[in-house]
Amino acid sequence: MTDTAIEVVDVPDLGRFEIHVDGTLAGFAQYRIPDAEHVDFIHTEIDDAYAGQGLAGRLATASLDQLRAEGRRAIPHCPFYAAFIKKHPEYEDITDWPAR
Repeated sequence: MTDTAIEVVDVPDLGRFEIHVDGTLAGFAQYRIPDAEHVDFIHTEIDDAYAGQGLAGRLATASLDQLRAEGRRAIPHCPFYAAFIKKHPEYEDITDWPAR
């Protein structure tokens, strides 16, 4: 994927962050906004054609970095985001874990 253009964009009208590969939608992370401070990640999906290329991790990194830059916090209801944050504790400081 060295010559591949990868872009992550927030699409608030659809309530999701999208990852594009060479201009083609490759996956997304669906979210809801429960309040002004939080983004609640509820579902992540990568198209089968792009599986195994690390795109979900790039999507999570870019979206969480954007939240940090905006002074917002993540709620990881999505199992992928929960596992990603546990593996990347540098995002714990902007994470509010869902109540069990």
